[in-house]
Amino acid sequence: MSPSPALALPPAPHQQPPPDTASEALEQYQKLTDRAEKVNEDLLAAKDDLRKKQDALKKANADLANAKKAQEQAEADEEAFRGRVDQLAAASFQGARFNKLSALLTGSSSEDFLERAAALGVLASDSEQALTKLTNAVDMAAGAKAKAADATSRAEQATVAARKLRDKIQKKADDLDARADEVKEAYDELSGADQETLAGGGDNSVFLGGPGLGGAAAKVAMDQRGDMYVYGAEGPDEFDCSGLTMFAYNAVGISLPHSSRAQYGYGVAVGYGEWQIGDLLFYGSSPGSIHHVAMYIGGGQLVHASQSGTPVQTASAPDGGGSDYLGARRIAG
Repeated sequence: MSPSPALALPPAPHQQPPPDTASEALEQYQKLTDRAEKVNEDLLAAKDDLRKKQDALKKANADLANAKKAQEQAEADEEAFRGRVDQLAAASFQGARFNKLSALLTGSSSEDFLERAAALGVLASDSEQALTKLTNAVDMAAGAKAKAADATSRAEQATVAARKLRDKIQKKADDLDARADEVKEAYDELSGADQETLAGGGDNSVFLGGPGLGGAAAKVAMDQRGDMYVYGAEGPDEFDCSGLTMFAYNAVGISLPHSSRAQYGYGVAVGYGEWQIGDLLFYGSSPGSIHHVAMYIGGGQLVHASQSGTPVQTASAPDGGGSDYLGARRIAG
């Protein structure tokens, strides 16, 4: 059938002219899914960033509460020690504090002098301790006040940043919804042969994984073969690319974020061709533009959730995941 009417989508700057052949229809569909996948990754990265901002806000608020409590205690100590110092100073002016000479002149005996001198030492020690405690309390109060001010500033900055990210997320979500609608319309109008091409032949071979957590995660990922790609899905029956790798590693006790860009920051770098089962392969022109992630399963193969209309399946590594392979990370093992 002629797919030309099939791709008569709403006018948009990124849209290309309608295709003339089935192969062109499939090519345009794949370009649409590529764009939608990148928007999906932008959305996931923004959500991950928002979680970090929310964690920063939570910590700042906790630090602020602790700083205020410490400040209140330090100020109370300061007041108490200041009162003690004032009492000792007043006692000195009233004659309770005297020097050794006056103790000698007014004493009736050497024993009396020694007793008075000892009392003088006790008073001097009390005064020194009180002054030291007062100084420490003043310093602690000032330090707690500075920490409270810093925590307040961090909380305000995190709040503003989170608000901006929420706006960004909403715009990205709206954009993804629009692109997902385009993708669905285009898919529905593809020929049966093109849809079969997207679905692939399927790989139902037995996969045992391998030793270690990387092998266990790969086994989990391979068990999802046949589950469909859905933007933003993280299982258990539908996945996007980073949702699949997150699901697989979470199943073996390793927590990963739902963002391929964020996942690129985990584990250790792996050289080209040095991949081991469970390693994650990333695609994009730079770390900041990563838009896809797949998992290496050994034997020159990977498993991934690639695009809308295509189930989780295997492909050759690394080119089966895209033409812009960036690098790999070893999450476990």
